[in-house]
Amino acid sequence: QVQPVESGGGSVQSGGSLKLSCVAPADFFKYHCVGWFRQAPGKEREGVAAIDSDGGTNYADSVKGRFTISQDNAKNTLYLQMNSLKPEDTAMYYCTAPINCYYKEDNFSSFSPHRDAHWGQGTRVTVSS
Repeated sequence: QVQPVESGGGSVQSGGSLKLSCVAPADFFKYHCVGWFRQAPGKEREGVAAIDSDGGTNYADSVKGRFTISQDNAKNTLYLQMNSLKPEDTAMYYCTAPINCYYKEDNFSSFSPHRDAHWGQGTRVTVSS
């Protein structure tokens, strides 16, 4: 069972910070790409950030410069540092793998959910204005 477990969500004011964690079995981190998605109430799920096995990263335009994805393989943990949070960041956040990662001229250009992805239960982030 490759079930990730997310934590670190909470309620913060606009401009605040949170750091999400995702703990999963070692097999979870053997996939080429892992990442974070989110789903706000009444909206479709969207990709937030992804990291590949070479350490390459990719972010949604809406979070670039504010969020940072990282992983600690020794701790089997994926992180998402979220700074300068905005009310529009309010959502349930999920870590998942594998994900589809796409490259243009060797640059990590985008990512999308994989049909065989393993999803956690999510962690809720609420940002108030």
